[in-house]
Amino acid sequence: MKRVLIIRRDNIGDLVCTTPLFSALREALPNAYLAALVNSYNAEALHDNPVLDDVFVYTKAKHSERSKLRVWWDTWRLMRSLRAKQFDLVLLPSGGDQAHALKLARMIKPGKVAGFAPTKGLDVTVPADNKPQLEAERILKLLPALGLRRGKLSPVSTFARNEERAAARMALVQANIEPGPRKPLIGLHISARKPRQRWPAERFVELAARLNKATGAAFMLFWSPGDEDHPQHPGDDRKAREIIAACQERNLPLLPYPTERLEQLIGGLSVCQSVICSDGGAMHLAAGLGKPMVCLFGNSDAKVWAPCGSAPFKILQPASQTVADISVDEVAATWRRLHIGQIR
Repeated sequence: MKRVLIIRRDNIGDLVCTTPLFSALREALPNAYLAALVNSYNAEALHDNPVLDDVFVYTKAKHSERSKLRVWWDTWRLMRSLRAKQFDLVLLPSGGDQAHALKLARMIKPGKVAGFAPTKGLDVTVPADNKPQLEAERILKLLPALGLRRGKLSPVSTFARNEERAAARMALVQANIEPGPRKPLIGLHISARKPRQRWPAERFVELAARLNKATGAAFMLFWSPGDEDHPQHPGDDRKAREIIAACQERNLPLLPYPTERLEQLIGGLSVCQSVICSDGGAMHLAAGLGKPMVCLFGNSDAKVWAPCGSAPFKILQPASQTVADISVDEVAATWRRLHIGQIR
């Protein structure tokens, strides 16, 4: 196999969890042309990935302000250009029924298409395994089914743009925040897609106050932008305003860092020394950046979605599987242990 395309069209975290597959493919096929087809919502997660030769991007109709007809036309033109590359293999690593991804793959007309059951119509079908396992581990099962060496699971990887890292550092300077060994900079990401994954605003404020008093820590605040009632992309602007106002009242060193673009979020996370967040895309991005983390898990499976990065982390998940039941004491104590190297 000389030309391989991987299609991953779902969420940011799912795409980050696919980066070990890219590394394993490069190891198994060192001279192959490796490319990925992703959507405009998650594409930035693959910026500057060193093992990929190309990243191709299309826009889903629901993510575009243009007419559906124009979106479909642009997608058809991209598929036609990919068809000309004559791929030997297209991989569909997502779980569940990937009928739409398979449709895209067939438009490209590769030698064969491989993926997981229950998707029907594949040339190579890997049986679905209902046993909980890391998403990155599950995906690697594609390789032995194709007669390729699987190798060892490598950490997930994400790379910040230099200009975005520089912008984040400049914002810290302008806010008179100078992180260092005795003034750790902690990223607080306050958003989560699932309601039971959300930690209350007042807990974040109390946590910041305790950690600042104990260690001199400063903070960067991240959140999903927008109004909470937005039908397609609900955001946490109101929650962020509550936290910002409360931290200002307490004179806490907090830099609000709005991120309208994914590259801004990656750049901001890249300058933090550690991160506290719920399970979600930001958690996987931080893992890809090698950040130590305290991860708040509600009703998601930690055996599947735990961070797969190179840095230490600790998952806090109450028996109720509701993040709101995690106390400030638990998070603060866990971060302190992480900070002094007791968690590896």
